[in-house]
Amino acid sequence: MKNKKEYVINGLKIDPLIFTTNFSCKCGGECCHYGVYTDFEEHKKILSLKDELIPLMDETQTTDISKWFEEPEVDTDFPSGKAVGTELFSKKCVFLDRDGLCVIQKNSMQRGRPKWQDKPIYCILYPLTIFEGALTVDDEHMERLKTCNRTNSKFSIIDSCAEELIHFLGEDGYKKLIEYRIDYFESVN
Repeated sequence: MKNKKEYVINGLKIDPLIFTTNFSCKCGGECCHYGVYTDFEEHKKILSLKDELIPLMDETQTTDISKWFEEPEVDTDFPSGKAVGTELFSKKCVFLDRDGLCVIQKNSMQRGRPKWQDKPIYCILYPLTIFEGALTVDDEHMERLKTCNRTNSKFSIIDSCAEELIHFLGEDGYKKLIEYRIDYFESVN
């Protein structure tokens, strides 16, 4: 019998798919090749850091800030209600350098800030995403990747992405997620 319970943490529904999906990755920034959607406020913050980011960019990136983002679009899964996609340059996200590193994260770390302080939440969460008000697996995107996958992994996505989930949900939210996973498997067995 299928579990019909609804799990919610911090007002966000939890898709049981995250309890059953395995995931592993030898990260080389491959998921960044397609760009990412940022919240409108994250987009503004990144633009405000342009003078810090431009010196970190290499020849595979553009320093023309007018080429960094797409036009905003309405999307209720973002806190501001607007999403702004990063543009692609050299067949990858404009913020991804030739070594597969995000210059936004690199900048934060070099300046002694927490590594994800300025990075868009969807970058941090991948392969998780928020869709229609639920934390779920970005399985469509995951299927395109060669270095990150769910078919050859022995690790649960919740375990592989623990640091990211703690960042997003907080310690208490992550503990609640683990409790929900136990409850989910007990109820379906």
